[in-house]
Amino acid sequence: MEWDPAKYVQFGDHRDRPFFDLTGRVHADRPARVVDLGCGPGNLTATLAERWPDAEVVGLDASADMLAKAADHAARHPSLHFEQADITHWTPPAGTDVVVSNAALQWVPGHQELMRSWLAALRPGAWFALQVPGNFNAPSHALMRDLAASERWAPKLGGVLRGGESVGEPADYLDILLDAGYSADAWETTYQQVLPGQDPVLEWVRGTALRPVLNVLSPEDGAQFEAEYAASLRGAYPQGRRGTIYPFRRIFAVGRKNE
Repeated sequence: MEWDPAKYVQFGDHRDRPFFDLTGRVHADRPARVVDLGCGPGNLTATLAERWPDAEVVGLDASADMLAKAADHAARHPSLHFEQADITHWTPPAGTDVVVSNAALQWVPGHQELMRSWLAALRPGAWFALQVPGNFNAPSHALMRDLAASERWAPKLGGVLRGGESVGEPADYLDILLDAGYSADAWETTYQQVLPGQDPVLEWVRGTALRPVLNVLSPEDGAQFEAEYAASLRGAYPQGRRGTIYPFRRIFAVGRKNE
């Protein structure tokens, strides 16, 4: 799937906050190797290199466009580098002390099984932290799926969009961590985000959830789909005098492997 790094970092303050809420619960002291799975444009991975300057920090992503942007950050941090990789084929190298995955695993069908294999491979004392969106049943996503399933769009978009099965609930991830022998915590947060401008929810999903649709449709069809979708979004998320309130639920889990 193609990604637009500039669009992805739009609304950066809102998109970045869950990463820091997640990594703030990782209490690794002096890790030797830190891995960010699905690192995107690398701006947040760079903060891990700043936090742990003595660690080797590696960002992995499948998108060459994202990694081209990430290279700017690697140039400023000697301990930081990025690799193009499909995380479905990744296993933790020996000596890995921290694994972070922020807003990436929702794109990976069956990631819970992958997670189990990663947790088993990590050494005692290692940390694992994940954050995924929990809003697949929110109007922003449900309206998109409804439109994609309509008579007009189903022939072109059948099977393109996934639903609530894309992620687990906090208790699901907690069980996986506990079963793997980790001391763990899991929680959820709904951020009440005030987005500015015209059709801001459409602008928000253009950077993430709408990408599979736009990658399949021609530019002309994509513009028509967006126009129909935007009209539905305006009803679900009316603009107020301070902007448009967009509730965004996120799911978090952090664990440390028992010695």
